[in-house]
Amino acid sequence: MTFARDAALLSERLGALGADLEELPPRPERTEGQQERATTLLERGRAAREGFLDHHLGAVYDALTDGATRTLRAAELTYAAGELVPGLTPTRERIAAERRHPQKDKEGWEVDQGIFLSRVLDDARTGYHLMHAMAQPRREALDMLDHFRDTGRVDLGTCRLERDGTVGHLTIAHHKYLNAEDDESTAAMETATDLVLLDDRIEVGVLRGDEAQHPRYAGRRVFDTGVNLTRLYHGEVSLIEFFVERELGLITKWYRGHSLGAGEVSIVERRHEKPWIAAVDTFAIGGGCQFLLVMDRVVARSGAYVNLPARREGFLPGCGNMRLPRFVGEKVARQGIFFNRDIDVDSPEGRLIVDDLAADEAGMQAAIDDAVDALTATGSVGVNANRTQMRVGVEPLETFRHYMANLAIGQARCMYSPAIIRNLELAWDPKRRGGVK
Repeated sequence: MTFARDAALLSERLGALGADLEELPPRPERTEGQQERATTLLERGRAAREGFLDHHLGAVYDALTDGATRTLRAAELTYAAGELVPGLTPTRERIAAERRHPQKDKEGWEVDQGIFLSRVLDDARTGYHLMHAMAQPRREALDMLDHFRDTGRVDLGTCRLERDGTVGHLTIAHHKYLNAEDDESTAAMETATDLVLLDDRIEVGVLRGDEAQHPRYAGRRVFDTGVNLTRLYHGEVSLIEFFVERELGLITKWYRGHSLGAGEVSIVERRHEKPWIAAVDTFAIGGGCQFLLVMDRVVARSGAYVNLPARREGFLPGCGNMRLPRFVGEKVARQGIFFNRDIDVDSPEGRLIVDDLAADEAGMQAAIDDAVDALTATGSVGVNANRTQMRVGVEPLETFRHYMANLAIGQARCMYSPAIIRNLELAWDPKRRGGVK
């Protein structure tokens, strides 16, 4: 089979299916029979893409990355694939048009993005190179690095970073949505994390929520309230820029740091990394709980709680399914993920996630300071070497790659399942859908 011939045939096939789909009314106006017809057309297209990638994934990846000598982030790679082979993945314009609709009224073109990324991650050569690409500093961080080195402070809107001695304080401040996560906030936090890793004067990062502006939590620090369901309801949370790049970029950089080398397949991890401390004052919901599972020390205020209510929300809780059982055991993890169990930080299970408890702000700050001292007292070489070896033992890159190959397509299917649409309709009072989560 020749790549050029098969690419042309695929584009022709997908173009014909797309023309048939365009003859149908917009999704909100379709009858049940018309929606069944649309689903059939979409699934035929997906089967065609899968068949093409069975034979030509490597050729596509090499064409886009100059033989794996150039790094592209997941979103850049996926959109470029649609330019190389029209129809293989949706264009930026098509996804932008989808984002103008509520989640329930979308066609589901992001599923095709999930198919492509799942295949890239499923292949060892392309998967390792993509993981390497995603663990490089963002362009935004490189652009503001000199400014941050000079001033020791940067405000990224939904978060801010401040250097105090050898500590980089990353404060979550997405006030409009009570520190819920979305495309915007995830990109900002990843940029701030890059700056922590790039600034030679910083030895350890501290992640904490800002004092809330919401009346219900005024004067209290809120850590993280998980995915921004308000924006997800309105169709404004992305499969790639949020669900996928959050795991391969932001959280990977906390857990593994920046990737060195060329992204070759290897069991040896070559990283530039720094330890991280998290401080939870009220709660760590959903994604916030996921953050704690990659931290080197977790400090919490007595009375706080964590949870991972994936079943209630209807999608995959990032890498929580893989990591939470390591902390609390599979039984408690299932109770949290399937049965919405809150885990109080004062409980025996909570103490498996949280290292230090404090009664007040003074105690929180003292515990943070003690953790900083412990992680910096003997220098970075030993600490980071031990971080690497712990990861190699419990979650080597190969395991992570396998998990993410499944998450890329699994999350895409979840995002467009009838269940998540129903959950979004039931979970949010229409009066609240335009503002705070």
